[in-house]
Amino acid sequence: MKAFFDGIVVGAGAAGGAAAYHLAAKGWKVLVLDAAQFPRPKPCGGGMAASVQRLFPFDLRPAVDSVIDEVRFSWCLADPVSAPLAGDSPFWIVRRSQLDATLMEQAQAVGASFEQGVRVVSANREGEHWQVQALSSAGESLRYRSRSLVVADGSESSLAAGLGIGPASPRYASTVSVQLEGEVASPQAVLFDFGLVRHGFCWAFPRLGGYSIGVGTFIGRQEANSDAVLSQLLPSLGFAADAGQRQAVSLRIWNGHHPLHGSGVNAGAVAVGDAASLCDPFLAEGLRPALLSGCLAAQALDRWLAGEQGALGEYTARVRREWGESMAWGKRIAQVFYRVPGVGYQLGIKRPTAPQRIAQILSGEMGYGDIAQRVIKRLLFQRN
Repeated sequence: MKAFFDGIVVGAGAAGGAAAYHLAAKGWKVLVLDAAQFPRPKPCGGGMAASVQRLFPFDLRPAVDSVIDEVRFSWCLADPVSAPLAGDSPFWIVRRSQLDATLMEQAQAVGASFEQGVRVVSANREGEHWQVQALSSAGESLRYRSRSLVVADGSESSLAAGLGIGPASPRYASTVSVQLEGEVASPQAVLFDFGLVRHGFCWAFPRLGGYSIGVGTFIGRQEANSDAVLSQLLPSLGFAADAGQRQAVSLRIWNGHHPLHGSGVNAGAVAVGDAASLCDPFLAEGLRPALLSGCLAAQALDRWLAGEQGALGEYTARVRREWGESMAWGKRIAQVFYRVPGVGYQLGIKRPTAPQRIAQILSGEMGYGDIAQRVIKRLLFQRN
């Protein structure tokens, strides 16, 4: 049996790193376990609102590859519209390997322990403590004890549903991620293209020395014909149709309000980030909710560990208020938009104010609820 901890964080991605940092900074004894060896690559577009900087007292900019000041939209790579991003550096493109490593370095600097190459197999609460079973990369069986548990093991979480946290049947977007190395024509602009992908869209985010490309479908069960889409998208950016390293990824997207904390026999557990199904169901934004939920979970656990029994329920309530209520509207927009994307593009994106509104959503200045009712009514009643 390993040492005893106040909190064990399963997963050292953005959400887990944020939770570990803030909980350790409060003086609690924290252990982070991750199956990978750091730094490690991670398929992710890397786009996030620069407003997340307010969640941390240390500088996130060493992980930033590009500062974006324009959002461009197109329909089948034509009929373009664009919108400037107002404010001071409102949207960043980060390299995930660097961002995650930075968060863990900062967490360790304030006292967190980090064990890499350790895959968690199970977690069960026995009495007042969590018993965590894991395997090292060498096959050694490991056991840990903790007062609390942060489930941060991503979209393929093996723990959350079994602990009664988040949706029992998660909803997934099917995506393909491509990393391109080469010249970037417009390093301060991101592209979202609708029309090439059925029930979804593709995107191109500039980063240092290349692009992060994604193709995603957001409703239905049919996967995108990513090779056909990329054979058109990549040449438009100046690359060969078969360029880049490609990886299929399932994004666990927001699909309703669910408890993000355990209760009863699962008291003391919380889920954060993708494991909590927080990814934006319309534009696939995942980093901002990951960092936000990690910080809010740490705040709640700090109070719960100090004896405030209702603190973890307040964590669920705060995520609902600060993220979920906007995502409920985002899901409704996605369900209408992606079923009639051609109409959606003309009535939703091409309207004079629409690109700027979407840019404001990406930068965190507004939520889907600010625009949803007008957009949905327009799509439902004007598409015929």
